[in-house]
Amino acid sequence: MKRRQFVRNASMAAAGGALVAGCASDETEGGAAAVQTNPRVSWRLTSSFPRSLDTIFGAAEVLANRVSELTSGRFTIRVFPAGELVPGNQVLETVQKGTVQVGHSASYYFTGLNPALAFDCTVPFGLNARQFNAWMYYGDGLELTRGLFADFNIINLPGGNTGVQMGGWFRERVDTLSDFGGLKMRIPGFGGQVMAELGVNVQVLSGGEIYPALERGVIDAAEWAGPYDDEKLGFHQIAKNYYYPGWWEPGPGLSFYINKDAWEKLPADYKAALEAAAAEANVDMLAGYDAKNPVALARLLDTEDVTMRPFSKEVMDKAREITREILSSEAASDPTYRRILENYQAFQQASNRWLRASEHTYADFTLSGG
Repeated sequence: MKRRQFVRNASMAAAGGALVAGCASDETEGGAAAVQTNPRVSWRLTSSFPRSLDTIFGAAEVLANRVSELTSGRFTIRVFPAGELVPGNQVLETVQKGTVQVGHSASYYFTGLNPALAFDCTVPFGLNARQFNAWMYYGDGLELTRGLFADFNIINLPGGNTGVQMGGWFRERVDTLSDFGGLKMRIPGFGGQVMAELGVNVQVLSGGEIYPALERGVIDAAEWAGPYDDEKLGFHQIAKNYYYPGWWEPGPGLSFYINKDAWEKLPADYKAALEAAAAEANVDMLAGYDAKNPVALARLLDTEDVTMRPFSKEVMDKAREITREILSSEAASDPTYRRILENYQAFQQASNRWLRASEHTYADFTLSGG
């Protein structure tokens, strides 16, 4: 079943489930109360993100609230931020074991378990947020990534996107390739692999660990997401060079991980409610960042001693070259990785051709002040 059919059916079934659940207090013609057929279900969700980052963490709350509303409060999900139940980098294994029923995270955090998990989130110079959603919902993305998560006893659902990210905060300027040699930078996932090839000493830190590491000089640079979250985390107080674009995260998709055993125990209309709620959370996060990032960027540039700087073409070209080499190497050693990569690249090539004629032409005219 194609995703467009599934989303429509899921929404209809979820609405039907809400009606059934709502019948508990209604009366039949004979005066007897209607029989409640749906059970009460209580789940827990653990996030990889702190509560203070309200937009990225908030996607899990959107999911939980909507599921409760669609089931008249009979299916509830309690949301926990990173570190409250388990550290953020243990979300996948915690769901896999069934310790909690749901997780919310970025799959590139777990490429050490399977490098192909990056495709469930983002790869450098890959799909942007709009393309990623198209690949997941209308292309083969969801089916292909479900195959990966089957090994972890998990059902994955798209769960948000930040849009193309910024390139991060640097104490010193990095205008040439030589400037990256020996630099200590917080950057996870595939982007970290590329940076390591550029000579960077890569550090993987959770959101709450970045500021103190930057403050103490343990790292020289850090990336997180974009102006709204970066301002909250306070990086601008220490590092004043704000680089763009985040070529390693052109459209990072977040995911909800659902324990397969728990999923299979749900009534069909609860499954539909969960799928519909995840789709809403997916849209809500991107819209939220698109609304909040411009305002935050204006504050950073107008009230703080911050300078925005683009990565040089030399740096971008070399990073893309390294990215292609890593992709080719992984594909050569893993048939599953190769199959996903080929599908992903074919979708991107077709999408790029269309977007060059439409979105790019329009944006090039309007954003340049034309």
